[in-house]
Amino acid sequence: IYIHALFIATDEPRLRETFGEFGTVTDVFLPVERNTNRPRGFGFVTLSTRDAAEKAISKMDQAQLDGRTIRVNESRPKGERGA
Repeated sequence: IYIHALFIATDEPRLRETFGEFGTVTDVFLPVERNTNRPRGFGFVTLSTRDAAEKAISKMDQAQLDGRTIRVNESRPKGERGA
């Protein structure tokens, strides 16, 4: 799943803890800026089942995490994203 508007201090353990409530977290990816190595404010969490991912999206979209209102959506490959 794709998580947008993350606080820059939100890290992998925090996302594993938060999204682990919905199922087994199998991967977390938090992109950083190439030149500064600073977080880019978004990330991806992979859950072990589609059902767990759907529950996480339903419950966490527009939720508060570390003082920020986050957006949570299904992650799609670049070619399938809307313009």
